[in-house]
Amino acid sequence: MYDASVTSETPDHPGSLLQRCAGGDRLALRRLYETQGDRLYGIALRITRQQALASDAVHDAFINVWRRAGQFDPARGSAEAWLVSIVRNRALDLARRNAREVTGVEMPEQEDDAEDALSRLSRSREAEALRRCLGELDEEKRKLVILAFMDGITHTELAARLRLPLGTVKSSIRRGLQGLRRCLQP
Repeated sequence: MYDASVTSETPDHPGSLLQRCAGGDRLALRRLYETQGDRLYGIALRITRQQALASDAVHDAFINVWRRAGQFDPARGSAEAWLVSIVRNRALDLARRNAREVTGVEMPEQEDDAEDALSRLSRSREAEALRRCLGELDEEKRKLVILAFMDGITHTELAARLRLPLGTVKSSIRRGLQGLRRCLQP
């Protein structure tokens, strides 16, 4: 259960908005959608690869958020991570169902224990090489690449958040990716 006494978040922070949703505040749900919806749609689109399915996944996820907002526990993770997990799970469900309906072939179930998967990833050589190469990038490029590709933030959102021209954000990310590619090549 979310407790406001343990946080100093702003009123528009996802954790604060979830708390307000748990109290029945529909405007908080709207604000949560306005601030998080595009990023969550991008995540759903990468999973489903279909705009209609991605939209459905986000829509269904926000219904679940409304119903389950009181179950969010900041001690177990960030509000953003909680939202991403709900969208991710719904998008995977829809993609599996769509694959069965279209091809008659069931997609394999993915392991849902993110902590174990993350532990395996962090131990892998590829992850270590990526960390090393990210460390070789200058701070601005590293920050932009991480925010764009690991946190799923769009270039437009990054430009607005960081108060940088969109072209600067795009070219910095491109140069950062080029640097990673050069570093990771055998």
